[in-house]
Amino acid sequence: MSIIYNLIYDSQRKNIPVALCTIVSVKGSTPRKVGAKMLVFEDGSISGTIGGGNLEKKVIENALNVLIGREAKLFKHDLLHQLDMCCGGTVEIFIEPILERNRLYIFGAGHTGHKLAQYAVNLDFEIFLIDDRKEHLDGCRIPGVSKMHMNFQESLPLLPFDENVFACIMTYSHPMDREILSYCINKPFAYLGMIGSQRKVEVTKKMFAEGLGITKSQLDKVDMPMGLDIMAEGPDEIAISILAKLIDVKHKKKL
Repeated sequence: MSIIYNLIYDSQRKNIPVALCTIVSVKGSTPRKVGAKMLVFEDGSISGTIGGGNLEKKVIENALNVLIGREAKLFKHDLLHQLDMCCGGTVEIFIEPILERNRLYIFGAGHTGHKLAQYAVNLDFEIFLIDDRKEHLDGCRIPGVSKMHMNFQESLPLLPFDENVFACIMTYSHPMDREILSYCINKPFAYLGMIGSQRKVEVTKKMFAEGLGITKSQLDKVDMPMGLDIMAEGPDEIAISILAKLIDVKHKKKL
């Protein structure tokens, strides 16, 4: 059984989707008992078994559909009448997708960055808090948050970007914010936002359009000022407004 959980951990670390199939109920004669587990990968390969034969073939088919639909489901199988298996019993199998984790990059470990990491840690994010100020990172003692003490420019090439990345830019420097944004805007992402006043946003858009050749469609994909407009004040409220926006984007990208 430990092999199954090790594979689940490894798949999450590598962002490889996998479906966990577990027998939750049996009646009559069945090849495996309650608790038997099997992993199904996107290519149809498996680890473990829930009984073999036509049952396993059908469960693999169901698991692949669950991975596509990204929603857990319960399946009931009549081994004799549905699957032509002489065991003759019935089996209920719960299939849950274990999907890629969303990575949250927080550039800036100031008051708002710290609060955002604190509130986001219990949600579906792998969190990286990045800053070149050691004292600010040392002040963050949140289990589950990876802290990167390094120059912002040097950190960027080390961070993988894909459609599961949520990047929030909130350093202590407006020029640095823009430099990070100019790098991230050309990468794939689920969400990209920059904190700031309306004036900062207007200046940034003008600079990017005129000096960097960034298109309007690219700029329209950036959330700035970052977060939902709820008239937030102070680090806690601003962090909550940003997190609400991240949650909104996270769920909509599943549709």
